[in-house]
Amino acid sequence: MTLPDTAAIPAGDDRTFQVDLRGLVDLLSHHLYSSPRVYLRELLQNAVDALTARHSLEPGAPTDAFGIRLYADGSVVRVEDDGVGLTEADVHTFLATIGRSSKRAEKIAEQRADFIGQFGIGLLSCFLVADEIHVLSRSARTPDAPTVEWRGRGDGSYTVRVLPASARPRPGTTVTLTPRADAGEWTRPVQVQTLARHFGSLLRHPVTFADGTGGTPVSVNPEPAPWAVRYPTPGARSRALAAYGEEVLGFKPLDTIELDLPAVGLKGVACVLPETVPAGRRHGHRVHVKGMLLSEQAEEILPEWAFFVRCVVDAESLRPTASRESLYEDDTLAAVRDALAERLREWIARAAASDPDLLARFLQAHHLAVKSLAVHDDEILRMLLPWLPFETTDGHATLDEFARTHRTVLVTSSVEEFRQVAAIASAAGLGVVNGGYTYDRELVHRLPEIRPEASVADLDPATLTAHLDPVDRETELAAAAYLAQARDALAVFDCDVALRSFQPASAPALLVDSREARHERTRSQLAREQEGGVWGDILGALRQEAPRAQLILNQLNPLVRTAVTIAEPELARTSAEALYGQAAMLSRRPLRPAESSLINRSFLDLLAHALRKDS
Repeated sequence: MTLPDTAAIPAGDDRTFQVDLRGLVDLLSHHLYSSPRVYLRELLQNAVDALTARHSLEPGAPTDAFGIRLYADGSVVRVEDDGVGLTEADVHTFLATIGRSSKRAEKIAEQRADFIGQFGIGLLSCFLVADEIHVLSRSARTPDAPTVEWRGRGDGSYTVRVLPASARPRPGTTVTLTPRADAGEWTRPVQVQTLARHFGSLLRHPVTFADGTGGTPVSVNPEPAPWAVRYPTPGARSRALAAYGEEVLGFKPLDTIELDLPAVGLKGVACVLPETVPAGRRHGHRVHVKGMLLSEQAEEILPEWAFFVRCVVDAESLRPTASRESLYEDDTLAAVRDALAERLREWIARAAASDPDLLARFLQAHHLAVKSLAVHDDEILRMLLPWLPFETTDGHATLDEFARTHRTVLVTSSVEEFRQVAAIASAAGLGVVNGGYTYDRELVHRLPEIRPEASVADLDPATLTAHLDPVDRETELAAAAYLAQARDALAVFDCDVALRSFQPASAPALLVDSREARHERTRSQLAREQEGGVWGDILGALRQEAPRAQLILNQLNPLVRTAVTIAEPELARTSAEALYGQAAMLSRRPLRPAESSLINRSFLDLLAHALRKDS
């Protein structure tokens, strides 16, 4: 095969892409921006960036020398700024070319941290609420610059006119929108004011709003962020941060943690939630970039384990995504996340060292979050493991308290196992911790790292049964016939039956079993039922080796002492089934259908026997 000589192929004409602006606007509204309300944020952002550029031209001007003025009366929405403004060339270059940013075009990428916008498409968001955008701008870069008017329409056309300087006496830009009829939800005066306050409450430039009724314009951002204010005492500062957190987040914090990362210009506050948060549930955080609200649901600002706090932060160097509604995942954000995580660890350390009451209230609400952190953080483990609460045979207790009472700490592998043995183990003087909850078993096994004198071991059924007293030979011989009937009745559950003496005497029986053993027996039974012949016999032989459950009857219990004397075979079998069912229910594990049927049947049989005896 011979390839054609590319030099012989005539060159085609260079062409440009044709952009369907209406289609692009639809794309923005449904995929880039979460809601049409962002049009006001984009206008505010452009105004703030223009003011930032104006201050770079006039660095000696006070911060409040230039501002932003909003106006909405139901028929128009107007945003006016005292920023750097645009020349006629700027208008053609930047307002009529989608995707180009004036910041990049002027080769000041190294100064991009001074600006909120990065993508040069924000003005298009105005087409979400209006069919035409009217821009009137006068540049501050050129003395006596003329005023330039630009009108852009949703069909992709635009016009530019140069007007006398008197059309806009001062440098800056005014953007005016005539809302569509279906955009009233976002352009009514009260809504414009609300949105301006929502997005711009922390902006560093003065922002005012007027509704056309003749009243005095109101400030959108009258108060600076509380972390930017000097207070007479640390207590006053803490109270101000807590009040701010309650106002913007909607709950009264258990405590506040001031956040300050000078390297990235981040300041803010983390508010500790006063109530337990479900494991794995992450709250979004309120993130501002250079004063402008970026997101109320920014989960990525903190690690997953920090679900016990909600943050409000304002940062200089974090990078927004194209929609400016979340943060771009880069090395800077990763470093910020790690630094904020360290601030949370420091707060926990301070509470542990100097405020036991606060620490106790915090752990009462958020012990699961701290346990998840302690598993992976040796410093937090050493600091807080003695304080963390666990479910034990002595009730809810810290490991420090529990280890003082029990030299050997036994830990179960499941909640179900703990509930089966708790009462018996407690009466026998064994110290058992419920290791079935998330992180608990792993943390208990690390107790010797904190208390070298403590010993930790998994609870073995043999450990428990070794603490159950055997009955004398005469009593066991007298109960032998009953025990044989009981074993035969419970063989369907692969359950052996034994007679012992143990405390508390109120417990008639103890069912020693495990989830793994039940699973293995069920699997083997199903396999045996599905296979026949030689293979079925092999599986049956293997099944005999599967661990069996054990129903241990308590000779100290009056009901058991009466039951073992029953001579009637059917009644003996029924009583054994009833004792098994009661022990299974006390274990609080899910009952299998056959066990539920057994409990119902044994109850009815015992009731029928009692009625026959009375008649």
